[in-house]
Amino acid sequence: MRAVVIGAGAAGLMCAGGLAEAGHDVILIEKNERVGKKLFITGKGRCNLTNDCDVRTFLDNVVTNPKFLNSAIYGFTPADCMAFFNSLGVKLKTERGNRVFPASDKSNDIVKALEKYALSNGADLRLEERVTDINVANGSVNAVKTDKNSYDCEVVVLATGGATYPATGSTGDGYGFASKLGLNVKNPTTALVPIIAKGTEGLQGLSLKNVKASFVSGEKCVASDFGEMLFTHTGVSGPIILTLSSKIGKYCDKNSVFPKGSYIQIDLKPALDFQTLDARVQREIASAPKASVKTVLYTLMPRSLAPKVLERAGIDEEFRAGAISKKQREALVNTIKGLRFEAVKKDKIDFGIITQGGIDVSEINPKDMSCKKVKGLYVIGEVLDVDALTGGFNLQIAFATAKAVVRALL
Repeated sequence: MRAVVIGAGAAGLMCAGGLAEAGHDVILIEKNERVGKKLFITGKGRCNLTNDCDVRTFLDNVVTNPKFLNSAIYGFTPADCMAFFNSLGVKLKTERGNRVFPASDKSNDIVKALEKYALSNGADLRLEERVTDINVANGSVNAVKTDKNSYDCEVVVLATGGATYPATGSTGDGYGFASKLGLNVKNPTTALVPIIAKGTEGLQGLSLKNVKASFVSGEKCVASDFGEMLFTHTGVSGPIILTLSSKIGKYCDKNSVFPKGSYIQIDLKPALDFQTLDARVQREIASAPKASVKTVLYTLMPRSLAPKVLERAGIDEEFRAGAISKKQREALVNTIKGLRFEAVKKDKIDFGIITQGGIDVSEINPKDMSCKKVKGLYVIGEVLDVDALTGGFNLQIAFATAKAVVRALL
């Protein structure tokens, strides 16, 4: 049987290698000059390839369509993934949050291992070749056309990736192929991405630790996360903001714009309730009653943030600390517990780590990733409408969905 795998990223390499290992005639087509361009830059060049957790925990970190992935993840667990790369000679290490990396901290070790796996098993790699069409006759795929050749085949595996980091070749090609074949594609947008917000001027570069960030829309707290964040020249970013951006996808329109009245709320002291923080503020004021209230706040937060907090609380930053009223102090405490910035939209898809949206999973058999409408067509990886949080979960999805196809065609 001949299979054509379109896309030599994480999912495509894994699938091509597995199908070739099973004895199939495999052609792997990649439009770039080399394989794994997006894989190469993941994890800031270190490649967080999976997460060393149990399957239940893994699925809890899947944001979109976790039930769809049940079979695939149980069929190729994070433990299986680690064992697979160990079998290829790649030494691994596990870091904070059970994130798994190559021991060398070099993503290229993962790219090279997957490329060798595919080629050594006999996959025929065609670089710098762009797929132009997938031919279907009598409801079954029968050929793939490119700008250079035409390949007769019985199986086509769509592993084209999403639409983030387009410079790596992830330009959403798979959505066009799917639509032409009659499959539904849910609006691809960006996830795990910074959020553009108003009112952050003067704070760019400031990093905050141990804070709680929440997304509020229509006065409803949609999602929250605790940890680290940072301010950018256009809004907010950092780990907890990226997590929020994935969880709030349905609250923005097709252009990633949030409804009016949406905002990011930051609790600068989440470990303290209002009364405890109020008592702390009173003690700080009592220790330096003649100092400016801005100076007193330096003991509670970064210096560059104090003026912004006082501005939102309606207090002049040079106001004498000992002279503030109870009402002013309560406004100050409320602001420290709920510093708000208007949420405008998600940042450009170019800056997103993963694509949210894609080929509707209702079109795909979850056991083997086969298309229900077109015989011989399989869909894997980021081109599907599945996505997860940071921590190695998205690459594990790519590998697991690829392995599901391999198991089905053994």
